[in-house]
Amino acid sequence: MIAFITGATSGFGQSTAELFVKKGHKVIATGRRGDRLEKLAKKFNKKLITYELDVNDPIKIAEVIDGLPKDFSHIDVLINNAGLALGMDSAVKAKMSDWNQMVDTNIKGVLNCTHAILPGMVERNRGHIINLGSVAGEFPYPSGNVYGATKAFVHQFSLSLRADLLGTNIRVTCVEPGICSGTEFSEVRYKGDIDKAKAVYKGVEALTPDDIAESIYWIATRPAHVNINIISMMPVQQAFGAFAVDRSRK
Repeated sequence: MIAFITGATSGFGQSTAELFVKKGHKVIATGRRGDRLEKLAKKFNKKLITYELDVNDPIKIAEVIDGLPKDFSHIDVLINNAGLALGMDSAVKAKMSDWNQMVDTNIKGVLNCTHAILPGMVERNRGHIINLGSVAGEFPYPSGNVYGATKAFVHQFSLSLRADLLGTNIRVTCVEPGICSGTEFSEVRYKGDIDKAKAVYKGVEALTPDDIAESIYWIATRPAHVNINIISMMPVQQAFGAFAVDRSRK
């Protein structure tokens, strides 16, 4: 199996890349931080190749796909993992630049990579696209606004891809995690404020990147006739809240 993974320099992407290689598969690990990719490449040598890649750059993505070594060129699994949340402001106070960056990465990045890799899968009549969504795409929370909306797009796009690909052997899955520690998610969201980022996980045994990686690997290794449409997962200490009601008005 050959897996193409975006956002492989930390968190879910790195854990998934490492797990696939350890299980004997080839990995094309991509991300924006070349130094981290270099460490991955040295660690796993010939089973893993790396490309410094921004998922917002469709021209570069096409160049990478076209230039893959022959023994890595037939991608079996695309894992659209690159994504981020920025800010915890309400919609009234949020920065438009943050909204645009989330849309560019979480939506356009998924589209760019899928559009570049899907035709080869269709031609070979095999493949699996695994998109990283979030429970925030289904269950809104205050200040989740555009982040949650981008993940709702990923959810619906995944289902729509399956509808379009009926009649082929290509599978599509959306993986939707809840609160997960051991990543840079909250550090990025709070723009480097480590104390605020740590507070998110205080007193919670959250999911880990390895939990997500193991789920992705399980999904990718089901029998060829089995498609896992959506997998939604949370730690036991997280659940659903009641609807909010404004009782301040008289």
